[in-house]
Amino acid sequence: MEAILRAEPELRSQAVAVLEGKPPLQKILAVTEEARRAGVLPGMTKLQVEGSAEIVLRERSEFQEAAAHQALLDCAQSFSPQIEDFAADMILLDLFGLDKLFGPLPKIAREIFHRALKMGLRTNVAVASTLETALLAARGFSEVTVLPEGKESEILGSLPIEVLFADGVDTEKSDSSMSQCLRGEEMLETFHRWGIRKFRDLAALPEVALSERLGQRGLELQRKACGRSDRALVPSDPPLVFEEECDLEFPLVLLEPLAFLLSRMLDQLCARLQSRSLAAQEIHLEMTLENGRQGSENLFERVIHLPVPLLDAKTFLKLLQLDLKSHAPGAPVTKVHLRIEPAKPRPAQNGLFTPCSPEPEKLELTLARISAVVGEGRAGSPQMLDTHRPQAFEMQRFVPGATNVGTAADGCLGEIARRHSSGTEPKPSYGAEKNSSNANSTNSNLVTALRIFRTPILVSVNHKNGKPSHISSHKRNQISGDVVWAAGPWRSSGDWWEQDSWVRDEWDIAVEERSGIVLYRLVHDVLTGRWFLEGSYD
Repeated sequence: MEAILRAEPELRSQAVAVLEGKPPLQKILAVTEEARRAGVLPGMTKLQVEGSAEIVLRERSEFQEAAAHQALLDCAQSFSPQIEDFAADMILLDLFGLDKLFGPLPKIAREIFHRALKMGLRTNVAVASTLETALLAARGFSEVTVLPEGKESEILGSLPIEVLFADGVDTEKSDSSMSQCLRGEEMLETFHRWGIRKFRDLAALPEVALSERLGQRGLELQRKACGRSDRALVPSDPPLVFEEECDLEFPLVLLEPLAFLLSRMLDQLCARLQSRSLAAQEIHLEMTLENGRQGSENLFERVIHLPVPLLDAKTFLKLLQLDLKSHAPGAPVTKVHLRIEPAKPRPAQNGLFTPCSPEPEKLELTLARISAVVGEGRAGSPQMLDTHRPQAFEMQRFVPGATNVGTAADGCLGEIARRHSSGTEPKPSYGAEKNSSNANSTNSNLVTALRIFRTPILVSVNHKNGKPSHISSHKRNQISGDVVWAAGPWRSSGDWWEQDSWVRDEWDIAVEERSGIVLYRLVHDVLTGRWFLEGSYD
């Protein structure tokens, strides 16, 4: 039941019944207290309660139960490294020595209860000197219970005898002379015939007489009722799985209700990550579509790679919204599955002499918004390709790198050291000698700059004697004129072993335009036969 209520918190105030089985043989597995007051009990069929309008029916989901169990494990391991995965709804912790970290045991119990509540689980927390006593108290008492050592029998005495058989496990054979094994239901019926209703009634029975009638199994139940039974903790180390899934009652078409559902799932996952002191590195979203996008394919998947480990549910939700706006599912959504790949948070410390970099969350949102406008793969960090193709680069995801404070200073010191070692330190000059030396150095340092056109301008070229004589761009009033001077061609090629091989001829031309003579670089793509202007010279 808690798995259903954790996935749909709005149902906690309503009468809910969980169904198990296949139609038409579905039966009620669990009910809330409101449904019990309405007359719905476990074991009833779906037809018996289907006519009631106030009863909300939900199918049992094994995945939701597994996710709730993982959340319970995360809550337990955030307090103690020694835990035992006792059952699907029960976790045992070793709290020995934790009072130095978290305070007294009652405070620890309350913090465990509130931590589980933040994860969407309403639990019963019991603290006792023995495992069996804490187990029975958690099954019998609600919310937080602390049993002082020596008062276990007094506190457990008010519990009903049914708590001893709440696990539903059949009793094993306790005596070799017994002809048959008593099951839990039969032993409970025996206690009822004897008038045993509470733990204190069972604790008051004489041990010899109880052993003669029920054997060692009866004595073991009596020791549990008195709080004297104990066993050792069996530690477990479950794998880290951060997944949430939700089956929708009605298909979702709009992004707004889907974002509301994703927000709740992300809050639960982030709470689990925080309890483990972890962050998210990747977000995997899988949605089952009603009709499918192509034929029988009805699974829509998206993956968001984060540049650095983050832990912010609002940032994750905004990234998913921007991604879904750019890549719509194309059909109504009937099921949502969300998975997060965990990673250790990245420690960061700013320097005193370095400018502050933007926060990773805000930077990732900004890049996502830019990608939504310009298109996927068009925003990021350019990286030169390992090829001789001119201006060949690819866009990679921008990842802020660590800044080195001493790089600039070390470079300046190294340059000064090289000048001193080479003996090229310039001597100061004054008057006319200084002006003449500056003029000569200025003239010798003049270079011609090529301003690259982004993107290259496609042109039509007329030839005369094997050289370009006239060019005109395909767009009106852009570039058009006679070629008064041309140098070239300079041919270059490469990647002939790849599918995207290239061969190009380069020309330097002077075009007479209305504003005067302008120098351009003209490129001829030999494989496609197209001509385009790559840039202009200053």
